[in-house]
Amino acid sequence: MSHDTSENGLHHILIVDDEDVVLVSLRDTLSREGYQVTTAPNAVEALTRLKEQAFSVVITDQQMPMLTGLEFLGLVKEQQPDATRILITAVLSLNTVIDSINKGEIYRFIVKPWLREELLVTVKNAVQRYEMICRNQMLQATTLAMNEKLVKLNGELETQLKKVAEQKVQLEQLNDALHQNLQHSVELCLKTMQTFYPTLGSQARRVYELCRAMAEGLHLSPEDRQILEVSAWLHDIGLVGVPRSLIKQWEDSPGSLTDAERAIVQHHPILGEELASFVNPLTSVGNIIRAHHERFDGAGYPDKLAGDQIPWLARLLGVAVAYSESRADGATTIEMIKHGRGTVFDPEAVRAFLRCLPQATVPKRQREVMLSELKPGMILARGIYTANGMLLIPDGQRLTETFIDKLNNHNRVSPISQALLVYS
Repeated sequence: MSHDTSENGLHHILIVDDEDVVLVSLRDTLSREGYQVTTAPNAVEALTRLKEQAFSVVITDQQMPMLTGLEFLGLVKEQQPDATRILITAVLSLNTVIDSINKGEIYRFIVKPWLREELLVTVKNAVQRYEMICRNQMLQATTLAMNEKLVKLNGELETQLKKVAEQKVQLEQLNDALHQNLQHSVELCLKTMQTFYPTLGSQARRVYELCRAMAEGLHLSPEDRQILEVSAWLHDIGLVGVPRSLIKQWEDSPGSLTDAERAIVQHHPILGEELASFVNPLTSVGNIIRAHHERFDGAGYPDKLAGDQIPWLARLLGVAVAYSESRADGATTIEMIKHGRGTVFDPEAVRAFLRCLPQATVPKRQREVMLSELKPGMILARGIYTANGMLLIPDGQRLTETFIDKLNNHNRVSPISQALLVYS
């Protein structure tokens, strides 16, 4: 079967294995997909290749002479940190592999013998990760360059008053460009969040719609409105630094967290503030994100702020986040928020929220489930596809026993690797 290789051909892949038959098999399989493939029979020769060529993906066997696959990928991380690293192993030491994934040493692992379709999907995802990293670096560089240019123009405005009209035009043009750049930055962050943990994207949309309604209902200034709306989009960006399993535990059973696990989760507003500063010229957005889990009585986190110490926009965002995260029905959630006036929430922020809530168009809440957790009556929030991209069940479909049996049967033949999202 022929494939469109115009994009794949831009990507170089390094394969390392001391077995010739494996090298030939992987090289032929990936070359037919249009990738530029380089092979090496051992880690020492592969390190030489790394000095000569930049690679999008590095694939290595675990059991090799001189260096194990994990040891070699540790050196790859130092020499080409952006390359996506994949480990092939015949004997799966799950704890070792998961630990390596959590530390960022490898991206995925493949167990011998592998399925061709599974291999190709893994490599495709690895290439997409590499592309996202490269685009993000370019975007950050562009943002930095444009911000530096804007600072320079502001300095010229102070010293060249006679050219106010001309410089005003230049500044407006730059502001337009920065606005577009900001939109692209927010979109990239949302894609990153959705890729890491799909429900973070739907949560961000729910909070955004609530904050947009409050911004309109309270007649916020354009600057405050932009700060509140961007903060709504990015309020959970810091969770990309928290293990996926811990996020799910926090969502499903927050009371089961240990003190150490709770400390990791409660650090995410601080990390969110730091990440927002890379993509957003509005420093206030970081301040709002940091404070959106503070409580009016001072019992929140991370800084134990109370009352008016909490920025007003963060108090509004905190109510919207609480409403959006609640798994209870709307009426019960509203009563919960009312009950929290003066303790969890600012009473004035609660009044503003309740007044504007009827005008908000809030998307349905989504949650991620495992295949074994699917039950009749659940409604899919995202379609389910085979590894080849064929649609198995469309989004919006209400599940029945027949659909669930179909998914389980398919999974036994070809494992379903995508996240399963249902409306909750």
